[in-house]
Amino acid sequence: MTDLRHDVRIDPPLKRVVVVTGPSGAGRSTAVRVLEDLGHEVIDNLPMSLLPRLIDGPPHDHPLAIVADVRNRDFSVEGFLDMARALSDDETVAFQLLFLDCSEDVLVQRYSETRRRHPLARDTTPLSGIREEIELLTAIRARADVLIDTSPLTPHDLRAEIETWFAPDDNKLLSVSVQSFSYKRGLPRGLDIVLDCRFLRNPHWEPALRALDGRDCPVADYIEADPLFAAFMKQVDDFATLLIPAYKAEGKAHLSIGFGCTGGQHRSVAVAERFAKTLAQAGWQVSKRHREIERRRVATSADKA
Repeated sequence: MTDLRHDVRIDPPLKRVVVVTGPSGAGRSTAVRVLEDLGHEVIDNLPMSLLPRLIDGPPHDHPLAIVADVRNRDFSVEGFLDMARALSDDETVAFQLLFLDCSEDVLVQRYSETRRRHPLARDTTPLSGIREEIELLTAIRARADVLIDTSPLTPHDLRAEIETWFAPDDNKLLSVSVQSFSYKRGLPRGLDIVLDCRFLRNPHWEPALRALDGRDCPVADYIEADPLFAAFMKQVDDFATLLIPAYKAEGKAHLSIGFGCTGGQHRSVAVAERFAKTLAQAGWQVSKRHREIERRRVATSADKA
């Protein structure tokens, strides 16, 4: 009898690492408390230069949640992105970057309520620090694996959102991320499924609709009037009904579906909104992200600074 034991390769378990970042006041403290409750070992304000030493060695007993932000003494955008790239490329690590976002006006309100000093505005108003930090984190925000806008969320809502993405419960609902994007800027990172909407009639060529986006009713109505729209959405809904439960049964915890068009403003946004609503009505846990609209919002905030 041939002994095949030496031919069998058993891969070691992956080291699970979540890096948490985002503008000050966006809810990092709440998020790390939730992750700690979910069984993560939380390390706050770790110098990025020490991260490789922390990751080296055998897998940890618990997943790691590491907070890295502008408070870190060696923080830089380039260094942060290099760190994220290295962790993503490391075959021994299951890495996710959690970015907690928040609108400028809500951040100002939160700072006024707590009377805290902003870490980038020790001697000036919080607004100047908020604007500087939002601009500083733009590239990191675009790299996020999980993006949560905490602007409309209570701490309880944020806890539920974090649990949706990171709870280790095998019986929880599959989390579906629905995204819109522009093909001119390339595919968003981490998409599982991509659908092209460029065959639909384009509101960009209608002067009254050009400045609006796919969340606006006149734009959505214009796109839905395309003769191909109804048949296309039926096919998308049918594919979701078939595949999403199958992904869940296979043990997949997160599924990212992207809709693209030329500019990422009208068609892909309207279709993503319509599809996300359908999934939510069917009982799935859904998050939405419109990449190009978010980019413009950040750019506009930076211009005001």
